[in-house]
Amino acid sequence: MEEMDRKTFLKMATLGAGVVYVSGLTAFSRPGFAQGLFESPRAAESDFYFVQLSDTHWGFEGAKVNPEAKVTLKKAIQTVNSLKFKPDFIVFTGDLTHTTDDPQIRRARMTEFKEIVRDLDVQNIRFLPGEHDASLDEGKAYKEFFGETFYSFDHKGVRFISLDNVSDATGAVGTQQMAWLKGELRKIGKKDPTIILTHRPLFDLMPSWDWATKDGKEVIDALLTHDNVTVFYGHIHQEHHHMTEHIAHHSAKSLIFPLPAPGSVPKKAPIPWDAQHPFRGLGFRSVEEEDKMIGEIEEWPVVKGAQS
Repeated sequence: MEEMDRKTFLKMATLGAGVVYVSGLTAFSRPGFAQGLFESPRAAESDFYFVQLSDTHWGFEGAKVNPEAKVTLKKAIQTVNSLKFKPDFIVFTGDLTHTTDDPQIRRARMTEFKEIVRDLDVQNIRFLPGEHDASLDEGKAYKEFFGETFYSFDHKGVRFISLDNVSDATGAVGTQQMAWLKGELRKIGKKDPTIILTHRPLFDLMPSWDWATKDGKEVIDALLTHDNVTVFYGHIHQEHHHMTEHIAHHSAKSLIFPLPAPGSVPKKAPIPWDAQHPFRGLGFRSVEEEDKMIGEIEEWPVVKGAQS
């Protein structure tokens, strides 16, 4: 990735360019990499990819939506561990746990979640909060278990910036974090490849469904000053792609239940479980450069030893 030129990175930042979806997770890689995720692909030393998992909602219960809620996260971990070519790191983009008004239950769920994800073969794991984790206590419990709610890091020539648009119950980034973001952007060149990680969409996808960031326009205006920016987010429990000028936004599917397409139904609600097609909406999808489909599987990939 260090040797990647601007043209290549911009291709990757657009719809269908090296973005791979596996069971509600997103692997960011060079075009063509998806063909070998479960085998052993050839890759240059400068190549890397990461895996995004989102909206695990540990603690959720609802047989009509997902009767296997207690094993779905474990299945996802087994799927990731079955990849022959290991990702450089894994990021969970929010809603790690399901909301609860009880602070003790909230902390118990976070404890259980951390114990489960310890089974991941990849040790470099990063976390972001979702509103289910942080909005009721401004991220207090989340910080106890996972650290800061927003931060940045570098990886092989790419700057990653993780934003918190959930600890504020109104769904805003806020003035303090906005000032921090602008400071982070001043530290890097305008052409440097930059990836934004967040939970809610930064653009107004469906504000009436809470699928937006209150001050998202200000965030995007700041990001537009840089040429090579890609945003990965969760929250909407489905795959979605959007462009704001040259900035590409890619969402990940949920690891617990799918939600309807924005505006497709009068009221947002989880899509009911289909016993004939279990895990539909949580399946495997891979996309290659220039929107060339490699394959799509509606059901969960079979993993040896996975509970069902």
